[in-house]
Amino acid sequence: MDISVIVPLKNEDESLPELAAWIDRVMKENQFSYEVWMVDDGSTDNSWEVIQTLAAANANIKGIKFQRNYGKSAALNEGFKMAKGDVIITMDADLQDSPDEIPELYSMIKEGGFDIVSGWKKKRYDSALTKNLPSKLYNWTTTRMSGVKLHDMNCGLKSYRKKVVKSIEVYGEMHRYIPVIAKWNGFRNIGEKVVEHRARKYGVSKFGLERFINGFLDLATIMFIGKFGKRPMHLFGAMGTLCFMIGFVIAAYLGYEKIFNDVFKMTERPIFYLALLAMIIGSQLFLAGFIGELVTRNAVERNDYLVETTLDRTK
Repeated sequence: MDISVIVPLKNEDESLPELAAWIDRVMKENQFSYEVWMVDDGSTDNSWEVIQTLAAANANIKGIKFQRNYGKSAALNEGFKMAKGDVIITMDADLQDSPDEIPELYSMIKEGGFDIVSGWKKKRYDSALTKNLPSKLYNWTTTRMSGVKLHDMNCGLKSYRKKVVKSIEVYGEMHRYIPVIAKWNGFRNIGEKVVEHRARKYGVSKFGLERFINGFLDLATIMFIGKFGKRPMHLFGAMGTLCFMIGFVIAAYLGYEKIFNDVFKMTERPIFYLALLAMIIGSQLFLAGFIGELVTRNAVERNDYLVETTLDRTK
């Protein structure tokens, strides 16, 4: 199969028939074999009934229905599990992403050699105050922290090599950082394509400002897991040792002053409490790293590594 299209959705019953017909037209014009996985993330409207009707009319349309709302990351993760295409395309269901972009996104993966191609909505129709400005701040911060240089990290229109989506897991709000997760898994050939951003035709946006707070917290989690997921002691142990040594040096200085220079009222000096605090925090950080190592070494996936290829000429 050439292409799997994954469409996470919630309460988009009005736009689904038009989206399905548009995708089908593009696929037939380009003679692609394809499937469309529409993942209903706990809709309360008639979205699932519409998906069933579309699937009955077109066998390429397939559906997954969540029992309740789990979020976009969960919807994408389940779609990735089911996808069979050589190239996986993700897009939103609100018709703001154009299926006409699919052929070039497919070509950039198959012929251009990219692992991921992310859409860049250079001209947007969203509110400048509530979406555009926060998005620019979010993209700037993510680029500086992760080293993945994309103008629109959160664009829902992306294409992936099949091996990428089968090698990663997304949960929480981490769908925004799939390129970062992929980079930590060794997929570094990440491209970008300017795509059309269309004004919303039906319904209302499902996202609020809280997504930016959650997004930055998830970025911190990804950065930590990517660098120290299998060796937490390297971070917490180093921080704990440094903090403890600072406190110990201060305490040693105070002890020297007390014993050899007869300086009194040491426990009334702020620096004394700073030394105690530094040693306590240092010990806690060191123990956190130690416990993290115990958890990691007893995890079932502790020795799971992504092997690209194996060469053995004796077989």
